Amino acid sequence: MTLRLSDEQTEALRKRAEFEGRSMQQVALHAIDYYLEHVSDDEVTDALAEKGAQRFADLLRRLGE
Repeated sequence: MTLRLSDEQTEALRKRAEFEGRSMQQVALHAIDYYLEHVSDDEVTDALAEKGAQRFADLLRRLGE
């Protein structure tokens, strides 16, 4: 896989890596892991919210009246 960054992204990543004392690759991998973990959490939350909305649809409708 090749990841192409803009000059601005590359510079920001370089500065972040330097600030943290890590390599650009380590910072990028951590960012990807963080994103994937949170997207998964969001999907679970969305599914639970949908289930709750269906379960309590009548109650929610009455509350809205």
